[in-house]
Amino acid sequence: MSRTRLPLAALSLASVSALVLSGCSQSSDASDSTDSGNTAASASAATGKKPAPFSEGTVKVALVRQSGAGDYFEQWGNGAKAQAKALGIDLTVYDAQADNAKQATDLSSAINSGAQAIIIDHGFPATIQPEIDKAVKKGVKVVVYDVETDTKGVVSTKQDDASMAKAVLDVMAKEVGKDAKVGYVNVAGYAALDKRDTVWKSTVTSEGWKQQFKVGKVTDSTATDNVPLVSAALTQHSDVAGVFAPYDELAKGTVLAVQNKKLQDKVKVFGADVSNADIQQITAEDSPWVATAGTDPSAVGAAVVRTTALELAGQLNKTSVEFPAVAITQDFLREKKIANMDQLREALPALNLSQVSTADWISNVAH
Repeated sequence: MSRTRLPLAALSLASVSALVLSGCSQSSDASDSTDSGNTAASASAATGKKPAPFSEGTVKVALVRQSGAGDYFEQWGNGAKAQAKALGIDLTVYDAQADNAKQATDLSSAINSGAQAIIIDHGFPATIQPEIDKAVKKGVKVVVYDVETDTKGVVSTKQDDASMAKAVLDVMAKEVGKDAKVGYVNVAGYAALDKRDTVWKSTVTSEGWKQQFKVGKVTDSTATDNVPLVSAALTQHSDVAGVFAPYDELAKGTVLAVQNKKLQDKVKVFGADVSNADIQQITAEDSPWVATAGTDPSAVGAAVVRTTALELAGQLNKTSVEFPAVAITQDFLREKKIANMDQLREALPALNLSQVSTADWISNVAH
């Protein structure tokens, strides 16, 4: 998702996604990445000749993140690191962990570090826009994920948040029916969540739903901090048939609130984004979380790095790349006995982004 994806992935689909929105756990210091970060990822061999600057030695790239709680961001980062390693990129990672001022400082540090390209994963536009402009003016290639910016020359990557919301809301419409009483857990100001909100409002109108409440906030402990908010709303509106929480950390908090109020047999939860932890919670016994929609965060992170590589090589030839989302239901996960992302990738080939932003000279990480 962004307040940029969140996870906001991307706050993450991103957010997700991303989202802009999606969860928050961050390290305070920049660190040079030498670990692929994803033992499940393998790279297909490159067959083509490397173009400049990859043919000229080590390519320095900075990843400036605004990550959130939950394993969506971890998996996104793991995919990015694995793909960077496969490409021979010297990747330095900065993570502001929900501190907007720190992200601006991190971005300034990345610009001054000699990086040939900078990837910005989520972020608050008003805070980082001046630094984005500085980077472009200096000649640094800039690729953003779930960040809204109008700066010419910046490559935008993102989950298709409208398709993500529509996919899960189509399931919700079938589950709760027309004219149902519903609840909503979301936060304004994040690009991914705002896009999902637009689809929500349209669906509420078309389905004749009666929205009984809207609550939600994003913090460094989003799931935990939303439990009392949703619990209070459910105390007053226990007759809702379903609740839409379009970011997995918001969905987790909503699930806990529904369970705390002992309403899991009456209130269904519909989320967004997907990760190992999400799968475990969706498939848990008596879980009210019946559907989500998302992209594979690891595959997205890798695809963003490949997009950056193509831009550095002058081979991208586009200014935006979108990653489509797919709907994932509780019934599907249980029927297929899916317990983690590796099993989900195998069961849902649509999550595989290996053909997105690639070339014969790129060692493409498979997930």
